[in-house]
Amino acid sequence: MLRPQDTASREKKRLDGLWRFALDPDGEGRRAGWYRGPLPGTQLMAVPASFNDVVADAAVRDYFGDLWYQTVVRVPRGWAGERIVLNFESATHRAVVWVGDTQVAEHEGGYTPFEADITDLVTPGEEVRITAVVNNTLSFQSIPPGAIEETASGRKQRYWHDFFNYAGLHRSVWLYSTPRAFVSDITVVTGLDGTTGTVEYTVETEGGSAAVAVVLRDADGAEVAAGSGASGTLSVADVHRWAPGDGYLYDLEVRLDDGGATADSYHLKVGVRTVEVRGTEFLINGEPFYFKGFGMHEDHAVIGKAHNDAHLVNDFQLLDWIGANSFRTSHYPYSEDVLEHADRLGVVVIDETAAVGLNMGIGGGIFGGQGYTTFSPETANDATQEVHAQAIRELIARDKNHPSVVLWSIANEPESETEAAENYFRPLFDVARQADPTRPVGFVNVMLAPHGKCRVSQFGDVLMLNRYYGWYVNTGDLEAAEHDFKAELDGWSTEGKPIIITEYGADTYPGQHSIVPEPWSEEYQIAYLDTNHRVFDSVEAVVGEHVWNFADFATTSGIMRVGGNKKGAFTRDRQPKAAAHALRRRWKG
Repeated sequence: MLRPQDTASREKKRLDGLWRFALDPDGEGRRAGWYRGPLPGTQLMAVPASFNDVVADAAVRDYFGDLWYQTVVRVPRGWAGERIVLNFESATHRAVVWVGDTQVAEHEGGYTPFEADITDLVTPGEEVRITAVVNNTLSFQSIPPGAIEETASGRKQRYWHDFFNYAGLHRSVWLYSTPRAFVSDITVVTGLDGTTGTVEYTVETEGGSAAVAVVLRDADGAEVAAGSGASGTLSVADVHRWAPGDGYLYDLEVRLDDGGATADSYHLKVGVRTVEVRGTEFLINGEPFYFKGFGMHEDHAVIGKAHNDAHLVNDFQLLDWIGANSFRTSHYPYSEDVLEHADRLGVVVIDETAAVGLNMGIGGGIFGGQGYTTFSPETANDATQEVHAQAIRELIARDKNHPSVVLWSIANEPESETEAAENYFRPLFDVARQADPTRPVGFVNVMLAPHGKCRVSQFGDVLMLNRYYGWYVNTGDLEAAEHDFKAELDGWSTEGKPIIITEYGADTYPGQHSIVPEPWSEEYQIAYLDTNHRVFDSVEAVVGEHVWNFADFATTSGIMRVGGNKKGAFTRDRQPKAAAHALRRRWKG
């Protein structure tokens, strides 16, 4: 699936704005066929936005179940004779969509796109009603998982990821047109041979037998290579490599030529670079790369996980200010706008699925059993595994051409010390490698499965570790934390793989100070980071450090969360804590 685009042969129309919106806790709307006419009992809701914080009502914020969106849009009259497609960039966590009275799409998974060809259901120049029922309920057969529990106050949604379960239409909705014969997918794989770059391409088409032609242009628009056929390899002499801090992009135009006329045209930005794991080194363009940055969240006041271009630009400005060169899309695929911006700026990305919470030994930052067995016929099972596999396939299908993406993370902090976990994850690594044999694959290990006990790390090309020595363990005792962390990393370094510390951090309430560094104070956050950095610098196999977190973010309420998770180097409104300045000194030198 290609992202909607305006080209010489295509047009797109953004459907963002105020949609009609209604909650449906009893599922009445599906039975009554609400999609057949104007939604009853609605209010206005912004799209894109998480619905939770927009409405000033606690019952809405914590709602789970069906939620309905509806809009009426006029199809551009100039699209007569064209193929017309309805595209949702995401619907969290699943959706069914109707155009008029006809169901056109059903999708599971809250962070990847889906679309439907609606050519036969619309008339250019006329209006059409679009209705979507989104459902945010989590179960053991969803990614991420959750459970519905009966309590004294009624049914409650429980989940085990330490961020708020924002839901709704978080990203843009589009109508777009293509010719009847069109390019349906493009895959590029780049390589380097000295100063020559290679772009291996594969083009998929539908709707006709038009010939494929490709042209590669540099950033100034000059043609540097051309080819024909549905697959081939282009060579670029004196190639300008895409590299960390240098997001140089070529433009690959793919054309369908029909009798000398261009039937379809699509443009793909291409960064020529290589990624390789060699021993304990992580190499980009054959050079060792050290990850400096953060785990991040799509999280802002009022809009929740909605994509917003102003916040996008500001966050990347702050990454540059602090000296970060990378981040992880914790714990779900981000908006593709984020990856496109990373491509442009040369920021390196670890791209992660929404598989967070598959661990009943830990939940929401609080150690202790959750009352369930993680992997069993009644909990995470074969059906869960297939949903997880599809999430991996859809992530890679969407993001395979982004040069910024250098590593796939198929899960965050799952149970990994048991035989059941080993059996669950072994085929999922195969799924990822079959979908993309060109990038390394890993998962993020939690400290409940330390070196010598983890049974899943054997499958990864890279070891990604979340560790909180000095916070959740050795709390306030940084001397013991340093000793114990060093001992564990020395064990992991014997595996002969690169180690990225994908999380380390301490909750810090902004403005909380102490003469002697104490947990929750800004002074302790700095001392904690300094301790961890001494450990990293002493272990050669460590090739990266991602602080948890870039900015404070919303979570479920709890005794360990004061208005959310406070491990950010920045506050939720992006003001720096003292730790941000300390990180800037380390990362900028």
